[in-house]
Amino acid sequence: MDETLNAKKLLTGVQMLFVAFGALVLVPLLTGFDPSIALFTAGLGTLIFQFITKSKVPVFLASSFAFIAPIQYGVKNFGLGETLGGLVFAGLTYLIFSLLVKKGGVEAIDRYLPSVVTGPVIMTIGLTLAPTAVKMAKSFDGSGNYDPKAVIISVFTLIMAIIVVMYGKRIFSLIPILSGIVLGYIFAMLLGVVDFTPIANAEWFSIPWIVAMQEGSFEIPVFDLAAILYIVPVAIAPAIEHVGDVLAISSVTGKNYLKDPGLHRTLLGDGVATACAGLIGGPPNTTYSEVTGAVALTKATDIIYMRIAAITAIILAFAGKLGAILKTIPVPVMGGIMILLFGMIAAIGIGSLVRNKVDMSKSRNLVIVSVILVMGIGNMVIGVGSISLGGIGLAGVVGVILNLILPEGK
Repeated sequence: MDETLNAKKLLTGVQMLFVAFGALVLVPLLTGFDPSIALFTAGLGTLIFQFITKSKVPVFLASSFAFIAPIQYGVKNFGLGETLGGLVFAGLTYLIFSLLVKKGGVEAIDRYLPSVVTGPVIMTIGLTLAPTAVKMAKSFDGSGNYDPKAVIISVFTLIMAIIVVMYGKRIFSLIPILSGIVLGYIFAMLLGVVDFTPIANAEWFSIPWIVAMQEGSFEIPVFDLAAILYIVPVAIAPAIEHVGDVLAISSVTGKNYLKDPGLHRTLLGDGVATACAGLIGGPPNTTYSEVTGAVALTKATDIIYMRIAAITAIILAFAGKLGAILKTIPVPVMGGIMILLFGMIAAIGIGSLVRNKVDMSKSRNLVIVSVILVMGIGNMVIGVGSISLGGIGLAGVVGVILNLILPEGK
C-alpha cells in the first residue's frame, strides 16, 4: 500500500467525507446532539475501526440513523447524560455479536438475526420517525403547526433531493442528502427565513464540547439501567446493516473481508467506535453505504483515503463557523429531507424481506413480522418499576425470541 500523499490523494480522501457529510450531520441535528462533536466522533471512530481491523477494510464510520428515535425518546424521558450512557452500552453490545461470529461463524448471525426479524425492525425505524418528519416539514419549530412557507421550503427540498437521487450523475448520485440540504438552505435564504446571527457570533476556532455544554447538547455520560435497557436492543438493526455493508465493500474490492480481517473484527471495530462516541457526546457510528458507493465509483480502495477523510472530519470539528452554519439550517429543510430518508429506511426493510425471499404465506413469518411492526411503531413498553424495555428495542428482542421458539414447519 502506497502511503505517500499527494494533492490527488488528499482531494479523493476529502471527497469521501463530502459524500458522508450530509447524513453525518443530519443525525445530531435531529437528536439535539452537537454536529461538530459528531464530526469528531466520526473521524475518531473510523480511525479506531481501522486499527482494530488491521487497516484492511476501506470503510468510513459516521452517525447511525437507527438510533434517532431511541435517542429522541431517551433524551426526553431519561436525560441526555443517561442516553449517552445507554449508547455506550449499545456499542459494547457489538462485543456479543463479535463473539457469536467468532465462535459460530457468519451463520450465527443469520440464525439469531435472520431477515424475517431484521427486515421489519428496519421498517419500524423508518415508520416510527414518519410523524417527526411531517411535523418538521410543515413548521419552523418542529411543532407541526402548519406554516405555508415552511411547507413550500420542505417540498422544494424534497423535490431537489428526489431529482438528485433519480438523475444525479457520478459523485452527485451519492450525495442526495447533502445536495437537498444545500439547495433547500439556499432556497430558504432567498425567502429570508435563515438567521445568520449565530454564524456572525461564532469563533473561527472553538472547542466543540465547551460550546455544546453552553448550549445544553453535551453532558457527561450517566449509566442508568433503565436507559441502557431501552437503548441497547436497538443495536440489532445496525449490526445487520454492518454485515451487509461489509459484504458490499467486499464485492467492490474483490476481497473477502468476512474472512480477513474477519467479520468478528469489523463488528468489534464498529462497536468500540460507537462506545467511544457515546463517551464523548457523539451519536452512534455505523459503516456508510454512501462511501462504499464512492469507493466503487472512484476505485479508491486504498485505506489512506479513509484516514484522510477521518482526519479531515476531526479538523473540521474545531471550525466554529462551520458548526454555527449547520445549526442555522431551517427545520423545514431537514423535514423535507427526512420525508425521503425515513421512507427509504422503511423501504430498505421491505427490500430485505423480498431479497431474502421471506415467504409471508407462512404463519410463522407472518406472526413475527406483524408483532415486530405493531410493537415497534406503537411504542409498546413493558417494565417493572423504573426499569422498562420498549419501542424498537422491545420489538427487536421479541422478534429474536419468536424466531427461536416458533417451529419452522408451521
